Amino acid sequence: MPKLTVEGVGEFEVTTGKRLVIALVDDAKVDQLHACDGNARCTTCRVEFVAGEPTQITEAEKSVLAAKGVTGVRLSCQLACDQDM
Repeated sequence: MPKLTVEGVGEFEVTTGKRLVIALVDDAKVDQLHACDGNARCTTCRVEFVAGEPTQITEAEKSVLAAKGVTGVRLSCQLACDQDM
């Protein structure tokens, strides 16, 4: 099971493949906003990685971040917990 480390909150084991946004809410008990319900439209679920950033990026995530001119963040609704983060 991958480990999710949330700065200032703690370290949590999460189910492999669980969306990061859901792991943040359910496992880490972080109030992670996600207004579009995981459809990569609103960018409210933005997260910044200190370490363990996944290299894969969905086309939806890439497109919406580029359209909004946002850099240095990822969309937690588009990331699967398949490694330590």
